[in-house]
Amino acid sequence: DMKDAVELAVEDIGGKMAGHPVEVIFEDDGFKPEVGKQKTDKLVKQDDVDFIAGFIWSHVLLASSKSALDSGKFLISSNAGPSQLAGKFCHKNFFSTSWQNDQTPMALGEVLNKIGIKSIYIMAPNYAAGKDMVAGVERTFKGEIKGKDFTKWGADAQLDFSAELAKAKSSGAEAIFVFYPGKAGSAFVQQYQQAGLQSEMPLYSVFTVDEIALPQFQKAGMDVTGARETMFWSADLDTPQNKQFVSNFRKKYGRYPSYYAAQSYDTIYLIKSAVEAVKGNLDDIDGMRAAMEKAEFPSVRGKFNYGNNHMPIQNFYLREVVKDADGNYTTKIIDTAYQNHQDVYAKTCQMN
Repeated sequence: DMKDAVELAVEDIGGKMAGHPVEVIFEDDGFKPEVGKQKTDKLVKQDDVDFIAGFIWSHVLLASSKSALDSGKFLISSNAGPSQLAGKFCHKNFFSTSWQNDQTPMALGEVLNKIGIKSIYIMAPNYAAGKDMVAGVERTFKGEIKGKDFTKWGADAQLDFSAELAKAKSSGAEAIFVFYPGKAGSAFVQQYQQAGLQSEMPLYSVFTVDEIALPQFQKAGMDVTGARETMFWSADLDTPQNKQFVSNFRKKYGRYPSYYAAQSYDTIYLIKSAVEAVKGNLDDIDGMRAAMEKAEFPSVRGKFNYGNNHMPIQNFYLREVVKDADGNYTTKIIDTAYQNHQDVYAKTCQMN
């Protein structure tokens, strides 16, 4: 989705920024921090790129960030938002077009409080983002946490959750909170339903029942309508840029985009705003940085501001899975959990 959105955005801007043809070099980190660092080194030293962007996984971004930033290049995270880069390791040439990891689960914690959930059982993968997600929901949820499991992550990530689901069921918790991206999310939801927990323990999640997983759930005949999660974006977000993005993405690829795609689409427009502000003079690093700090590019989320740590200050919404007019799973916004929210780590950022 991220790659498709970048290619679409380059197409939508006519393939040029301030008269310069845009060249995009894609590399695959293989889900491994050491590989991500090697590929980042290649992009910096061999390809001499002007911007390094992308990064799905927080542990890969953390392993790669020094290579990118020490080289004087701009580093833009189109997904991962580790607390370290939002706080004590923030950097003048690092920007995010997504969120800080804690924010989305913090918004969900507020939703749980609002609807009166008194106790939860928590499950997440044992890596940087998993720990941030759990910290986020724990920071805002006012009820009791009956239990918590961090499961194995990486290339051989745990995909059998039967033991943890049994513990959750016997904990007496009113609901389950999970963060499981990618194939782990699909595996978890399937096992959660097979265990018959839907009627006993409602599931609340972040980055799990999302646009990447929804077609898989639908193909498997799994009913996930009504599932809710928090996010800064949804396909039905009513902004001019989002309407263009969703329409063009569906037309080109025949499916709904995800937030991974939305963030990546924004990345290209953020870079374009920087390059055009300096009239294509890519040696004017200060000028490009100042332009990006203004966040005056057309974003799918509408107008937002960058915080002092270059993380977006933005709204977070409660989304629900629904079927569109053609019967396809998608999401719709049903409430606003946060308005103009800034991450908690910004106060520890001393920009270097």
